[in-house]
Amino acid sequence: MTEVKKPALNPDGTVHRPEDDLEMGFFEHVGELRTRLVRAVLGAIPAIAFAWVWKEELLEFLLEPWITAWAKLDLGRPTIHFSGPMDMIVIYLKNSVIAGLILASPWVFWQIWGFIAPGLYRRERRMAVPFVLASTLCFVGGVVFGYVVVFPEAFRTFLEYAQQLPNDEVQIVPTVMITEYTTFIAELLLGFGVVFEVPVVVSFLAAVEIVNWRGLLNFGRWWVVVASVIAAILTPPDVVSQLMMLVPLVVLYYLAVVVAYLIEKSRGKRRADEAKAAKDEGYER
Repeated sequence: MTEVKKPALNPDGTVHRPEDDLEMGFFEHVGELRTRLVRAVLGAIPAIAFAWVWKEELLEFLLEPWITAWAKLDLGRPTIHFSGPMDMIVIYLKNSVIAGLILASPWVFWQIWGFIAPGLYRRERRMAVPFVLASTLCFVGGVVFGYVVVFPEAFRTFLEYAQQLPNDEVQIVPTVMITEYTTFIAELLLGFGVVFEVPVVVSFLAAVEIVNWRGLLNFGRWWVVVASVIAAILTPPDVVSQLMMLVPLVVLYYLAVVVAYLIEKSRGKRRADEAKAAKDEGYER
């Protein structure tokens, strides 16, 4: 038996129709996207400038996992190198941009919501603040998880190969370039920040009724495969780092399934209450 979907209701009890909402054409969407991108960049500039003021401290902060792993393996004084005369300026600028984007992430996510909102119903647009807050917390949480949990273990694993060979005649010494190091750490930090957005994306799709929790649960087995591919692409080619990204991806997905279930349950109860209230009002009239 086919389940009949209850129509969405406006706050006044009337049936909500798509034509009641604002519609935009293709070129209007392109213009809106351009506007939001410009606003996101302009809003991030002060945060980037702030990060540039603290560029040396920021570099020390990014090098800390490397220094800690080096000290644990007792490899002597930690060293890292650069080859080009412009390398350090480029590194400071790149680090400032990444840190500035992280600091400005609430503003960036607000612009993303502003681009998505015209395609939603009025009721769905009320999720703006929860969306921005959840997106920011998950993104920053992913960055912190990568820095605190993944990096120390990953760098320790990499540096373990710097050792004396059995014949005691050759010493393998790591000569790491700072440009490669900062590129590597930036890609991983942003990668963890992005993958930690999985609960936000899945919950949003459930909130706008594109997916439901049963479908998400059934897709779970395939998500493990997808998550494995994502972890293999975004992390170094070692099992430890890949597992450290794979496990959160799977756990966060099933957490999103639980959130989707709660959203659907709350929505069903609300619609039942609204229908009952509308019915009672009809009887009174």
